[in-house]
Amino acid sequence: MKKILLADDNEPDRVLYRRFLGRQMGFQRLEFHEATSGQQAVEQFTRLRPDCVLLDYHLQDMDGLEVLEQFRRLVPAEGLCVVMITGSGNEKLAVRALQSGALDYLMKGQFDQELLTKTVTHAIEKNEWRQYQARYHTEVETVNQALRTSLAELTETRQLLQARNQQLARTNADLDNFVYAASHDLRQPVHNLAGLFEELRRSATFADPDEAQLLGLIDSSLQALTTTIDDLAIVVQEQRRAEPTATEQVLFQEIVDDVCQALRPQILESRARISTEFGALPTLLYSRVNLRTVLLNLVSNALKYRHPSRAPHIIVRTSQPQGRALLEVQDNGRGFDLARHGSELFQLFRRFHPDVQNGTGVGLFLVNRLVQTAGGHIEVESQPDEGSTFKVFLAEE
Repeated sequence: MKKILLADDNEPDRVLYRRFLGRQMGFQRLEFHEATSGQQAVEQFTRLRPDCVLLDYHLQDMDGLEVLEQFRRLVPAEGLCVVMITGSGNEKLAVRALQSGALDYLMKGQFDQELLTKTVTHAIEKNEWRQYQARYHTEVETVNQALRTSLAELTETRQLLQARNQQLARTNADLDNFVYAASHDLRQPVHNLAGLFEELRRSATFADPDEAQLLGLIDSSLQALTTTIDDLAIVVQEQRRAEPTATEQVLFQEIVDDVCQALRPQILESRARISTEFGALPTLLYSRVNLRTVLLNLVSNALKYRHPSRAPHIIVRTSQPQGRALLEVQDNGRGFDLARHGSELFQLFRRFHPDVQNGTGVGLFLVNRLVQTAGGHIEVESQPDEGSTFKVFLAEE
């Protein structure tokens, strides 16, 4: 229901306004309030906050413009709905009323029921639209302010992250340089030690068999150290690589044949059988060097961690589940406890079979890094004493 304030000191005029508006707009939709003076009009306006005011210019205690000015002090401009009614055709007065905040004006004796209704209806609708716009602009400004605050916070966070990333990059570069230099500088002294012990083995004689066995243990330790240093150098070189390796259409069977040739002594020594299944995906656009490194390490691990009571059987297969290239390397070796060791599987220098002497814990770290850098990932299935399956999801490079 709309509240209409009739501010006019002439009672017949107030009755006329009530009858005109009630007939046209419906008495059930309007709630009329009356004021016979400017002071009373201000008091009613303060208390009721009417939807529209019909304000007579000629009041007993003050004129309509003075009343309008007091209204403007009470509410913002978009909340003021006033139709000024004058008793004369003074155009200057009408202009002043509009400039002072009135939405429209009428002249007594020159409007009928229809014109009064249209004028009041239009004034109410215009005022409601102004209020909606004001609320909308306030909400937009609130959102904009929140966005500006969020943007400032994001900018600050991004700058902080950039600074930390730069510091981390410098730290990683320094660490890479240190590890590379250390592995390079250690290689020659270790080779020298290996040569000295080999010469000692040839020239020295030991009366005590335990002393000869001790020499063999030292030699094994030197070989393990040499292997660790070489593997570490490979990892650092991979991390320092500036340019990505070239890609080409690679035949999986060719890569496996190359890997089997490189591992021929281990295959013969363990009497391993290697099967391949590449019918579903015989080729892939990928880095030949990286794919060879992945397969070489996975097949080498399958041979290295073979079960002591059976000959190794390694299956290398490819498929395309849901359109993704999948390379699987399955073995029947020792396996391991995924629940216990799964989180450490691809960490550097992690080993789960300490009785196997020639493992360094570098191969799986390097494989995982190469696959992830190319946009892929690795999933593993394994059971102790039954074997393992490495599922390598390869993203085409």
